[in-house]
Amino acid sequence: MTVALPTPATTHLANIPSPDRGVWFLGPVPIRAYALCIIVGIIIAIFWAERRWVARGGRKGAVTDIAVFAVPFGLVGGRLYHVITDYWRYFGADSPNPWWGIFQIWQGGLGIWGAVALGAVGAWIGCRRRGVPLPAFADAVAPGLVVAQAVGRLGNYFNQELYGGRTDLPWGLEIYQREPDPVTGVAVSDVPVEVVHPTFLYELLWNLLVALLIVWADRKFRMGHGRVFALYVAGYTAGRFWIEMMRTDPASTPFDLGIRVNVYVSALVFLLAVVYLLLSRRGREEPHLLLGKPMPGDPDYGTGNPVPQENGESGQQSGRGSVTEETFESERAGEDDPPDSSSEHGATGRPNRTE
Repeated sequence: MTVALPTPATTHLANIPSPDRGVWFLGPVPIRAYALCIIVGIIIAIFWAERRWVARGGRKGAVTDIAVFAVPFGLVGGRLYHVITDYWRYFGADSPNPWWGIFQIWQGGLGIWGAVALGAVGAWIGCRRRGVPLPAFADAVAPGLVVAQAVGRLGNYFNQELYGGRTDLPWGLEIYQREPDPVTGVAVSDVPVEVVHPTFLYELLWNLLVALLIVWADRKFRMGHGRVFALYVAGYTAGRFWIEMMRTDPASTPFDLGIRVNVYVSALVFLLAVVYLLLSRRGREEPHLLLGKPMPGDPDYGTGNPVPQENGESGQQSGRGSVTEETFESERAGEDDPPDSSSEHGATGRPNRTE
């Protein structure tokens, strides 16, 4: 039986070719580009958040401990959102996948809204265990998180998914027919079936711009109390709104609203983020409040040192004394000169607290 292929779109010398496959095999073991991009994104987010957390006065290792809860919750939430908005892929007489395909996360399909929502629940659990404020943790994670999303969009590139309608623009994305299926298959021809808007690339670039924006705003305005995270949410959803309007892949709930459900979600979440930015507290948390509880592996775990309290009346932490806003700022500025012992040290040789 001969299968008629769609008429190939007119190609352009500057078009972006899609990879001929998204999965490579080492013997029987599949190496999936999508999964690798997700893993690399998670590593970037944790590494950058850890550096930001320590720079703000937090205890080293806290981000990794909290990520143990946040990452699994986020993956489950992202998958749930995908299944809800793409239910037709797994349920119904005409669904292209069996119902148990909802568990095949390696095939692609993670919704950022579900990932952030349920990931926040996991982060809240981790923060409660560590004794640190969730808004401050979210501020530390924000730029790394949006960069991780950008890296994850490369996985969509390898899977030939999340693109827009046909285009004659020079940066159009060439889509090829793959067999036996678009994700695990291999391109059967080097002639593209169509040339489309690379909406995954638009979102990737937008995410990187949002990361630059929130890093700049955080440094200039010393944002805290969850406002960095709110700016990330507002910036991301502003871009996602118009990018979502360009996409052609179906995404809807069982109750079809006549337009992609992610457009509504983007608008609603954007408004909520802006309201939070306008009404939340200004300034940044006192650094000593970010130390939280010492855990196994911390330098002062099991030493009996008290956990910092909100009034700043805490004992020595992490072997460097109580952290104040002044000492925190001097550390960030690189003021490493030893202080005058006559004014900064008591009889014990330990640093005196400054208020």
